[in-house]
Amino acid sequence: MEKLRIVFMGTPEFAVGILDTIIKNDYEIVGVITAADKPAGRGQKIKYSAVKDYALANNLNLLQPVNLKDEAFLSELKALNANLQIVVAFRMLPKVVWEMPTLGTFNLHASLLPNYRGAAPINWALINGETKTGVTTFFIDDKIDTGAMILSSQIAIDENENAGHLHDRLMNLGSETVIETLRMIEKGNVTTIIQKDDSHIKTAYKLNKDNCKIDWNKSGVEIHNLIRGLSPYPAAWSFFTDKTEEWNVKIYESKMITKSHDYKTGSLICTKKEIKVAVKDGFIQIFQLQFPGKKKMSTAELLNGIKFSEEANVH
Repeated sequence: MEKLRIVFMGTPEFAVGILDTIIKNDYEIVGVITAADKPAGRGQKIKYSAVKDYALANNLNLLQPVNLKDEAFLSELKALNANLQIVVAFRMLPKVVWEMPTLGTFNLHASLLPNYRGAAPINWALINGETKTGVTTFFIDDKIDTGAMILSSQIAIDENENAGHLHDRLMNLGSETVIETLRMIEKGNVTTIIQKDDSHIKTAYKLNKDNCKIDWNKSGVEIHNLIRGLSPYPAAWSFFTDKTEEWNVKIYESKMITKSHDYKTGSLICTKKEIKVAVKDGFIQIFQLQFPGKKKMSTAELLNGIKFSEEANVH
């Protein structure tokens, strides 16, 4: 059984959960690589990645290269003498990096590959109304999320589950799958499966302002899936309009009510405690939202301070 010397690469909270599990299972982490520090927020204060915070708190050897092909970084990486690299939610690696360790470099991806390759697999599985998803470990090659698969693990998606909840469940599942993958590599009994491409493969496109905007002409289920698929971050959004006022509003929690009605699509129907939006096959009831410059709040809290007219609508 070969003793593993691991370099771990990752950036967000999802990666921290995996790294923590690897350490708690007594594997040797000889180095951690994460994104360079960058200013964030209104004050442009320097923000550390979640992985950097964890590495500093646990006295791990930390590298933050700006350029992964930089000779100084490559020398530092080689000097770590790792025989395996693990990548979780990092960035595309140049060949000189991923082929460096003798046992290879494997990635944990939060989908059942080959579906949902790309930047936002958790979000798109929900947006597309999938009933199951999972995680996959695979050896990195020169394309994005296309390498030979080692292990995959599957879970069911709850009907009203949001991206934050699914993120946490997949992080736990991913931790177990990475440990299982490590044990296979240690014992030298890895068998891989080559990914097959076909026209039905779904992609996890990068999220942007356009694909996060709600199209109220879609079915209620599609709208509800978009809202839960983008909650709590980056959040689905829409314009709320009432007479001469217009607000850019984020929506975090909803329910689809199937019901025939005579309202125009996009009409806001409000009571003292409820907001519903008319859609072609019913209503979207909104439970949690955020107006510009305000904190995230429940619908009841919002309606304590604002009253909409019968002309109010969304678009």
